[in-house]
Amino acid sequence: MTALSYLMRLINLINRMIGNIFMWLAVAIVLVCFWVVVERYMFGNTRLWMQDLYPWLNGVMFTAVAGYALYRNDHVRVDIFYRPASTLRKAWLDLLGVCIFLMPFAWVVWTYCFTFVQRSIRLGEASANPGGMPGLWVLKTFILVLAVVIALQGLAMAIRSILIIAGREDLIPDDYRYNYETERA
Repeated sequence: MTALSYLMRLINLINRMIGNIFMWLAVAIVLVCFWVVVERYMFGNTRLWMQDLYPWLNGVMFTAVAGYALYRNDHVRVDIFYRPASTLRKAWLDLLGVCIFLMPFAWVVWTYCFTFVQRSIRLGEASANPGGMPGLWVLKTFILVLAVVIALQGLAMAIRSILIIAGREDLIPDDYRYNYETERA
């Protein structure tokens, strides 16, 4: 059980680091978008690669921080059943949700997107817009990153559930326990 706890903590740490790094892309998105508007309306100039850049940054940010959102419990769920549930019932619901929905979803994304991404990398795919951004393959690679980070965080959620069901809540860090006061309304 202790090894499971360490694995859960490692996965949480990885997704926290990824989330804390990639959430700063939100600032870059705002700055690039602002500059594109300033350039277009004040200087009568536009650079197509910059118009590609901010939606691409947006895609990278949201796919990279998906595991972090799961870690923070910021994802969508049906709260009418979940919120009033006991800690043990939440653990069972999370374990079932991870096994029935999350892991198969991550597998489907990885399986069906792998050749798509591989082809894009092999071709060195760039924007379809003339004068657009090079490196569209980098953006498409983040589809696989999404599958990996949510699968890893799903594993951490399953471990947390197993520890709770086994009566070993002492092995779960305080910031990853079910907390009724801090859950989103």
